[in-house]
Order: sequence, then C-alpha cells, then structure tokens
Amino acid sequence: MKKILSLSLALALILAMATLTACQPSNDAAYTVGIIQLAEHPALDAATEGFKAALTEKLGDTVKFEEKNAQGEATNCTTIVNGFVNGNVDLIMANATNAVKAAQEATSTIPVVGTSVTSYSGSGLVASDDAPGANVTGASDYLPVTAQISLVKAFCPEARTIGIVYASGEENSQIQANEAKTAFENEGYTVKLYTIADTNEISSVVTQACTEVDAFYEPTDNLIASNVTAMTNITNANKKPVFACEEGMVSGGMLAAYALSYYDLGYQAGLMAYDILANGKNPAEMPIFKFDTTNLKLAVNEETLSELGMTMPASLAN
Repeated sequence: MKKILSLSLALALILAMATLTACQPSNDAAYTVGIIQLAEHPALDAATEGFKAALTEKLGDTVKFEEKNAQGEATNCTTIVNGFVNGNVDLIMANATNAVKAAQEATSTIPVVGTSVTSYSGSGLVASDDAPGANVTGASDYLPVTAQISLVKAFCPEARTIGIVYASGEENSQIQANEAKTAFENEGYTVKLYTIADTNEISSVVTQACTEVDAFYEPTDNLIASNVTAMTNITNANKKPVFACEEGMVSGGMLAAYALSYYDLGYQAGLMAYDILANGKNPAEMPIFKFDTTNLKLAVNEETLSELGMTMPASLAN
C-alpha cells in the first residue's frame, strides 16, 4: 500500500508539473527584434516608436526589442547589426538608409524591414520597389518635391535661387537633392547645392549659402535633422526661409513643410514586420510601402514666420 501510495503521489506530482509547464509561455517562443536607428532626432524617433507600437499591439509580450542608436556614425551601424546577427535575432528593423545598408551587408538570411528611406531601389537596397528580391523590404518616406515647390511659390513668390544643404555621406540625401534640383530647375529656379561632412561645417557652409540664395529647400537629411537649430539660427537671422520635408524640422525652426507622419511610417513598417514574423511572409515578395501623398499635412512654424517678417499666404490660410 505504501508503494502504491508513493507511486500515486509521484504520478500526481508529474502531472501537476506538466500542467503548470503547459500553462506557462515558453521564452523560446518570443520574437526578438533588433532595432538600429541611425541618429537621434524627432523624425527617426517617431518612426521607431510607431514600429514598436504596431508590433506590440499585434504580438503583445511575445516580442522583445533590442534597441540601439548609431549616433549618426556608419561604423556604429556596422557594429550594431553584426551584434544582432551574432545574437541571431528574428528580424532587424533598420531606421534610415545607412542603417538599412549596414543590415543588408551584414546578413542575407535575417529579414530586414527598413523605414525612413526615400528610395530603396535608388540606394541599391532592393532589386525593385515592387519586387525587392531578397531579405530587405520596408516603408518609404518619399515625398514629391512639387509639394514643397508650391510652398516656396506661396511664401516667396520673388525667390529665384534655392539652396540645398545636405550631408555628403548620406546617399539618401544625395538622391533627394539631385531630384529636387531637377524639379526646381524645371520650374525656372536656379539651384545651388552645398554639402557638409559633419556638424562642424554647418555654420560656415550655411553662412556662405545665405549670401547666395533667396531660400532653402531641405531634404530628409539626418545630419541636418539632428542639427536643425544650428542651421536655422543662421538662416532666420539672415531672413532666409527654409522649406523642409518633415514636421520635426519645422518644429525645430524651419519655416514650413508639407509633411507625412513618421510615426505612421514606422507603424506601417511594424505591420510589415508582423506579417513576416507571424504570417511567414517573404520580404523578397513584399513591395515597398509608399504613402498616398495627395493629402499631406501642412506644418508651419509661427515663430519663424514672425521672425522672418512674413505673413501666412492667403492661399494657405485655411
């Protein structure tokens, strides 16, 4: 009887432990997502938050994030993504072109979802926007330059020469600057391009540019976005309006932009990541997400408007 009782208790204990184990979530089932953000500024920060929000809403606490910021350095991007690859993360979210490029070079097997990239195909990140063809896909922040040209015409009808300042090390910015140059020239403007290598060159380059242009157009350049005040302290003092492509730059002191939401952009990238992780979608077959740019938000910095001695154009007042 004692043997039978002992055996019964042992069996009951085994069954109880098995039931308890079955009720507990397995740590092995959690998804690990490595997030690499090129630099710290409002647009990229918002994209990262949107991405995390989308995945958390879909996957709850079964997803965990390893979040790293490269502080604007390409070499840091390489170090970070190599760490993700060695740690065998399930997916890499790369925020900005140089971050995506580093991830693309580090792995051909781990899915990579990008965000805050203007041209995936133009930067060589995918075979084409419709059929990426490998392990990289993502969401694009492309905006037609014509939207910003209309703002220049409305605010500065007498402007004839446009300056574009961008970082020489950002391929994404170079693509945008060249496209903008062509678009402005097609509208009869003269365009002057100015490149900067680092933050130390902003003051001298922008100061010189202010003597040569009537207004500025700024692409979604991460170096400039991280140092908006350094640029606008000079341009506003010289009464030179700066037209941007995203709301964070306007909040920082630039005059105006027709902008999209980088939070929403990151959110869309998060939904794409969910499809890859939970639904088995293949990045090679997932087209680059692009927003409908026919209904962009107008952002105007009222303090800058006043500092420049300008008024809101009647055509934009409503």
